[in-house]
Amino acid sequence: MGKGYAEGPAVEAAEEARERMADGPTPPEVPKRRAILGSTSSQPEPHVLGWEDEVDADALFASGDAWGLRVVVLDDPA
Repeated sequence: MGKGYAEGPAVEAAEEARERMADGPTPPEVPKRRAILGSTSSQPEPHVLGWEDEVDADALFASGDAWGLRVVVLDDPA
């Protein structure tokens, strides 16, 4: 016959919690944001052109003002 709460998943969860506490506090998670990288005539090396939700990458490419566009995930500096 089982011993109730002192065995099974509850014991495993308590042990995991003790291990996490022993490792110290969890560092805060840094927010991430998607950025558009590409090249321009004034800066031929790839660089950040703007945030994906603020820059229309398709229009930028179609205009010929930028090329080699790609989306990357970066830490949000805000």
